[in-house]
Amino acid sequence: MTARQAAPQRTDASGRVRVEHLVTAGTFSLDGGSWEVENNVWLVGDDERCLVIDPAHDPSAVVGAVAGRTVVAVLLTHGHDDHIRAVREVAAEVGAPVYLHPADTMLWEQVYPSALFDRSIGDGDTFALDGVRLTAVHTPGHSPGSVCFYAPELGEHGVVFSGDTLFQGGPGATGRSYSDFGTIIDSIRERLLTLPEGTEVLTGHGGATTVGAEAPHLQEWIDRGH
Repeated sequence: MTARQAAPQRTDASGRVRVEHLVTAGTFSLDGGSWEVENNVWLVGDDERCLVIDPAHDPSAVVGAVAGRTVVAVLLTHGHDDHIRAVREVAAEVGAPVYLHPADTMLWEQVYPSALFDRSIGDGDTFALDGVRLTAVHTPGHSPGSVCFYAPELGEHGVVFSGDTLFQGGPGATGRSYSDFGTIIDSIRERLLTLPEGTEVLTGHGGATTVGAEAPHLQEWIDRGH
């Protein structure tokens, strides 16, 4: 497995709280298939504390990026194995609780059949760090428990960590078990495209985009069916 730090950073107005980006590589497996993937791992924090979002594939790289800080929570956007397979090792190393929406419990149990995640995420839950607030936005479709995290204080116009719900160019995949195209379209239309146009979308795989760049293409996605 390989991992690399990626730039640039996004900060809050004070410059203390920043977004850090790590790219890790591994596999995604579901429904009898397996695919090579690169995942985005996001850290939100200052010099002393941080939140870790989707610590995929490479525990040592994620722990290295934490760099000795106190990890307040490990947040999962959803329960697919590429996003969660390394999470227990990371959580043990940094001593932090793992949060997942309970609607993805069946996906979690495929990886961890004998140990549940530590705490449940609910729509509207907030995670605060030095004046920056991440709000959980339940966005089912890619999986029943998919969640995005909206942080209006970060970056120039706010950021949303979209997991695999919204990418540059359209919705996340809905062709496998526990996913539904109509549901993800409703989630994107009602929960993400209603955010300010300048909101930066920091995705689970690939490059970033903005709400304003994606919103005009909603009908195209509906017409093509994916």
